[in-house]
Amino acid sequence: MLRSFAVAVAVFALSAGWVKAQSTHAFTNARILPIGAPVIEKGTLVVRDGKIVAVGASVPVPAGAETHDMAGKTIMPGLVDTHSHIASPAGGDASAPIQPDVRVLDSVNVRSTGIKRAQAGGITTANVMPGSGHLLSGQTLYLKLRQGGTIDDFVITLPDGRIAGGLKMANGTNSIRTPGGPFPGTRAKSASLAREQFVKAQEYRAKLAAAGDDASKKPARDLAMEALVEVLDGKRTVHFHTHRHDDIITVLRLAEEFKFKPVLQHVSEGWKVADEIAKAGVSASIIVIDSPGGKLETVDVAFKTGGVLEKAGVNVGFHTDDYITDSRLFLRSAGMGVRAGMSRDKALYAMTMAGARMLGLDSRIGTLESGKDADFIVLSGDPLSVYTHVEQTWVEGTKVFDRTNADDRKVATGGYGVLRDEAMDLDGEER
Repeated sequence: MLRSFAVAVAVFALSAGWVKAQSTHAFTNARILPIGAPVIEKGTLVVRDGKIVAVGASVPVPAGAETHDMAGKTIMPGLVDTHSHIASPAGGDASAPIQPDVRVLDSVNVRSTGIKRAQAGGITTANVMPGSGHLLSGQTLYLKLRQGGTIDDFVITLPDGRIAGGLKMANGTNSIRTPGGPFPGTRAKSASLAREQFVKAQEYRAKLAAAGDDASKKPARDLAMEALVEVLDGKRTVHFHTHRHDDIITVLRLAEEFKFKPVLQHVSEGWKVADEIAKAGVSASIIVIDSPGGKLETVDVAFKTGGVLEKAGVNVGFHTDDYITDSRLFLRSAGMGVRAGMSRDKALYAMTMAGARMLGLDSRIGTLESGKDADFIVLSGDPLSVYTHVEQTWVEGTKVFDRTNADDRKVATGGYGVLRDEAMDLDGEER
């Protein structure tokens, strides 16, 4: 009897709309940039239970929904940062140049103010990676920048139960160290060491296949080889730090030899080999730096790279490499890309859907369309204007940043005294 009564109450509540009011939001009168579809003037975005349920010019507001008048505002998908170092990730140590068993999952500090800086910049998904001082420094982590106090609140779980992430590799100057130790001293030795590990992974995979279900025939479990086998099987993307044109070609050569899927990170000289990148069908994630310098191998970095890659047909995205670009300033990458030759549509695509494709999350994020996660940002104006601010950031239907909130505004505008980790708790209160 009690169960029947409870069901009846629930049905009545749903029909009356008052339960929806707790989880349904309608954003009306906004200029909506869905990405990959025409701009919607005076449009409406409806989200429920963390998902987008409707977006368009003539979308009715559901009964009981919390309505937000966005007149004069612009709404677009949350930004996807394909290469970030927020929250103090630490990967491999000095014991070896290749450490695929190392998991950034075990070192990310989600209470770092770096998370809040990224939220203030409109970033809703980030690929958090270890550094590039190794040929392979460990497993990266794709994070949803939700609210929370532990890493479990931020991870993305894939349909097969795995935690979403890639593998960080590097070549060029960073991973070349003093000859004679475990680290390579030349570019050729770097490629040789990487090739050696992939051959071992192929052999490990073959032994597993030969053993079948017979546990007695299986090789001893090898965590490093397990990660590399996921790469060989296409289950884990290699995010490859590379700058010079010859280093880029080396990555493409290794990827073709071992049939793995890379995303080229940085590609400072990508404009020199754009056609080769396009022919390989490989994505490129670039950083737009307004004050280049720091290492000789980036001497030919160029603002035009995004435009050249776009014209060649490459799936090109942007990243911060935070703190190289402060996460709060990420949106300006699109404007600088357009100034140097990118089309407006592809520059905004590069901030959102291109990155979603690189992370293999394009079925969930990157555009504003029904069924996708309700990850979006509210802007004060056009996203390419230097005068535009991120006013709100929403992740899965929950607001995680609001510029009208005094503490959030401090994060958006403050300097070191506000942003150092020991200056602020997770909830934004000063200690």
